[in-house]
Amino acid sequence: MIEFYAKAELPTRFGSFKIYVFKNEDNKDHAVLVHGNIEGENNVPIRIHSECLTGDVFGSMRCDCRDQLLTSLKFIGSQERGILIYLRQEGRGIGLLNKIRAYNLEDNGKDTVEANVEQGLPADNRHYNFAVDVIKYFKIKSVQLMTNNPEKIKYLEDNGITINRRIPVIIQPTEFDKFYLETKKDKMGHML
Repeated sequence: MIEFYAKAELPTRFGSFKIYVFKNEDNKDHAVLVHGNIEGENNVPIRIHSECLTGDVFGSMRCDCRDQLLTSLKFIGSQERGILIYLRQEGRGIGLLNKIRAYNLEDNGKDTVEANVEQGLPADNRHYNFAVDVIKYFKIKSVQLMTNNPEKIKYLEDNGITINRRIPVIIQPTEFDKFYLETKKDKMGHML
C-alpha cells in the first residue's frame, strides 16, 4: 500500500498541476502530477512514466524517454483533467549503475535487451503496483492510458483497472535512438 507524504501546487510550462509524493513498499518516494479534478472520474488520461535520469534530466538522445515525458505532460495539461505517475525505477528497473553498464555494452554492439541479460538482469524489471495503488487512491473509475507498452496495459487490467482507450505516445526516431526503439518493438512488443 502507498502512503501519502506531501502535496503542493506545481505550475509548469504545460499547465497547472498539483504534485503529490507517496511512498510504497519499496521505500522510494514517487511523484504524482495531477491536473484538474480526477477524484472518482471516468476516462482520466494517465501516463505512467519510469524515471530516466539520462533522458528526462540530461536530454540523452539514446532513448525517447524525455520526449515521451514532455509530450505526455503537454497532452495532459491541455485536457480538462489528467495524471502523470512518475515511478522511481531507473533503467527499466535495474538502477542507474547497471543502466550505465548496459550503455557501455550497447556501445560495443549489444542491444538494450542483450545488455541487461549479459549482466544477469531481466530485460525489464519494472512493476506497476504503485500506479495501480495511486489510481485506486484517487478512486479513478477508468483511464485512457498513454503508453506504447503492452505489459503496462496487461498489468493494469490484471489488477482491476479499466482502460477505455490507449493513447499512443509516438516520438519520431533519431539516428541515436532508432536501434533502441526497434529493439523495444521487436523484442519487447512495444507498439511503435
